[in-house]
Amino acid sequence: MRKIYTIIVTALLSIVFYTSNAQQDAQYTQYMYNTVSVNPAYAGSRGVLSITGLHRSQWVGLEGAPRTQTLTLNTPLGDTERLGLGLSIINDEIGPTDETYFDIDFSYTIPTSEKGKLSLGIKAGGHLLNVDFQRLSRLNGNDALFESNVDNKFSPNVGIGVYYHTNKFYFGLSAPNLLETDHFDESTTRTNSNATSFLAEERVNYYMIAGKVFDLSDTIKFKPAVLGKLVFGAPLQVDVSANFLLYERLTLGAAYRWSAAFSGIVGFQISDGLMIGFAYDREITELGQTQFNDGSYEVMLRFELFKKYNRMLTPRFF
Repeated sequence: MRKIYTIIVTALLSIVFYTSNAQQDAQYTQYMYNTVSVNPAYAGSRGVLSITGLHRSQWVGLEGAPRTQTLTLNTPLGDTERLGLGLSIINDEIGPTDETYFDIDFSYTIPTSEKGKLSLGIKAGGHLLNVDFQRLSRLNGNDALFESNVDNKFSPNVGIGVYYHTNKFYFGLSAPNLLETDHFDESTTRTNSNATSFLAEERVNYYMIAGKVFDLSDTIKFKPAVLGKLVFGAPLQVDVSANFLLYERLTLGAAYRWSAAFSGIVGFQISDGLMIGFAYDREITELGQTQFNDGSYEVMLRFELFKKYNRMLTPRFF
């Protein structure tokens, strides 16, 4: 019975950590408003101090489902605005695990033409991992498998990115975490001479982003965009979105995550410096058909501080 129980516990933990490994970096539907968290070269590219907060509740109704809170800040530095500075704080929860990421971004922008700019970026920081084994159901309250939690385990982080943009087009490549750090030391718990070891490795996530803005009329802009994410050992993730900006205030859009979900996106530019956004995802996998999954929700709020001589004439669509 002990061996069977150990196998079950190991399997449950493997599912939790495989999900974490497969997805790794937090997932966003409104990634177009949260670019600096995945590409450090984006820092300062908007030309103003930009502060964005985002909350995502994934697979609402499913116990232990991912929940993510993100706070990012980025701004250009100096009169030439070639230097950019960014800050990202991300809290990601799934099951018994809780990870907090904190990173500083630096970028340098090189004008390549009258309209084009190429930015190179670097990200440095780390993250803290907590695992509360007490939150897992157990048959034996005294089982040693659950006695040692993981508390604030620190792992360093270094990332890079490149980002090219004009007023109508952008393209970026990045790897926000280049260090394949082990989340756990290979500590072993022994029960009745049976050894059980838990290990999760931080894998490198590679991102590609691209988008283009089309002026359909004086009051309507259209922007198709794509985000690709590659993690070795997991399926390629591709998000395709189409957004319309109406009267420079209202954003309406739809997105498709390849073989995973459909999404709806709504945003409103309340003032020159304040925007709010909302997104809803509906899974098209078997998970989405369960009665315990009410979809995924995101709420985003962005505040930007404009200089008096740099007042926004038209909203940036990226």
